Amino acid sequence: MVMMPSKVLSRLRAWRFTVLVTAGLLAAGCGSTAAPSSGPGGSATAGADAAAKVSLDVVFTGSPTTAAAHYTLRCEPAGGSVADPATVCAELLKDPSLFGPMPVRMACPMILATAGHVLVTGTFLGRHVHENLADGGCDLARWEKLKQVFG
Repeated sequence: MVMMPSKVLSRLRAWRFTVLVTAGLLAAGCGSTAAPSSGPGGSATAGADAAAKVSLDVVFTGSPTTAAAHYTLRCEPAGGSVADPATVCAELLKDPSLFGPMPVRMACPMILATAGHVLVTGTFLGRHVHENLADGGCDLARWEKLKQVFG
């Protein structure tokens, strides 16, 4: 066993104490203030978007012979260019994971049903959305849901 001089041992103890106190202060400071929230999963934002829970711009495109379909949607308050904004909002709000990340390690068929694409931009429950989905592959389920709701 190696004997350490008392001066070295004292400095080592002081250093350990300083590290522990600093770590404790940093841990206590993390998350000490809560961000304003507009409910579960949402966050308050400034400006006109703060009034709408959902603010989306949706463009469906298909083959060169198919005309593009463009929709706007605002929820709470409901509005936009869709035929029935309140119903569309209710359908989209049933599935808040619709514009979330794709599951990891998901097997996807590499088959496209059509040449269709949908571009969705805006905000959904306080999160920025920029999705470009194809009618097939890993996007098929989300494509079908959006086509059902907006089509």
